[in-house]
Amino acid sequence: MTGATGFVGAETLDQALAAGLQVNALTRRAQPPRAHLKWVPGSLDDTAALDTLVRDADAVIHIAGVVNAPDREGFEAGNARGTMAVVDAMRKRGVRRLVHVSSLAAREPGMSDYGWSKELAERHVKASGLDWTIVRPPAIYGPNDQEMLELFRMAKRGIMLLPPGGRLSVIHVADLSRLLLTLACEKEQSQTRTYEADDATPGGWDHQEFGQAIGRAVGRTVRTFATPQWLLATAARLDRLVRGRNAKLTPDRVDYFCHPDWVVDKRKQPPKRLWTPQIPTEEGLKATVEAYRAKGWL
Repeated sequence: MTGATGFVGAETLDQALAAGLQVNALTRRAQPPRAHLKWVPGSLDDTAALDTLVRDADAVIHIAGVVNAPDREGFEAGNARGTMAVVDAMRKRGVRRLVHVSSLAAREPGMSDYGWSKELAERHVKASGLDWTIVRPPAIYGPNDQEMLELFRMAKRGIMLLPPGGRLSVIHVADLSRLLLTLACEKEQSQTRTYEADDATPGGWDHQEFGQAIGRAVGRTVRTFATPQWLLATAARLDRLVRGRNAKLTPDRVDYFCHPDWVVDKRKQPPKRLWTPQIPTEEGLKATVEAYRAKGWL
């Protein structure tokens, strides 16, 4: 497993160990020991570490990636070249099964550097000759997530600034992790498939509807405001001036956020006999709020 110390990876790792699976997990920093887990020191540009990671593996779940970078080179290195390195390591060791975590952004590679890099990574996977399955998650939420945290903090204040009108799909991290593990343990139904999984809300969520759902989870009535793209772009430039390469809001992310349709394609949803979501979003949002409060984040 790559990305095991991140938001999605940590949940997937917990579920894998709870199921009694033996896991090798890549990590850049020292981690506490756990039963049935071998931490492999290294990164995606470390050939020797990747060789150790995949040696004798039955399957690889590739979760690691870059969601924010200052330029295209950063996205290409973290998403495309990192994926190529994992594929190369698997082929050298004769490991066949790969579950690759992509993004809905890969559907629109011309829209953002992030989407371009994820689509490029998908092309590498499809050309790998491995027994691959690609999963394109929509917006992922849940305990420990910091990407959506600011939305919850705005909801607590009763006012939420959202992108212009549009719709999105969402998924709880626990449901996504369960799907990844299910796919890793089987390939007959899912080999060479690209799946788009969500919470089973038909047509996804209107931006304002989702903002109000977060408000209900926080316990506040929320006033939502659609923020024009030009204003978000201005804020991105200011964020770059203040925080430099560490800016959270970038022009690339503004283009991504303002796209009106980040709803999963129902034709690409996983077969129900294989997987269905178990966590209703209203309940999942409330549990996320409780976790944020317990950590002192909200």
